[in-house]
Amino acid sequence: MNPELQKYYEDRFDLFSRQGWTDLMEDVDNMLIPLNNVSTIADEKSLQFRKGEISILIWLKTLKGVSEQAYEELNEKNV
Repeated sequence: MNPELQKYYEDRFDLFSRQGWTDLMEDVDNMLIPLNNVSTIADEKSLQFRKGEISILIWLKTLKGVSEQAYEELNEKNV
């Protein structure tokens, strides 16, 4: 792995280890609860907007795991 990519992952893992990340993930969990209720959606435009909101929050929720997996796969290729 080149040094720039190594630093990228080290910085990302440092972010995940911070209390602020833990707090953000708790906020994301709390935000997802009411967003998963489709009965409050009035029209298709609102539905599409809601899907976008949920998509972004799910991306945040999976970022740590996806980053860890990508890092492991990169290291396996370099061994």
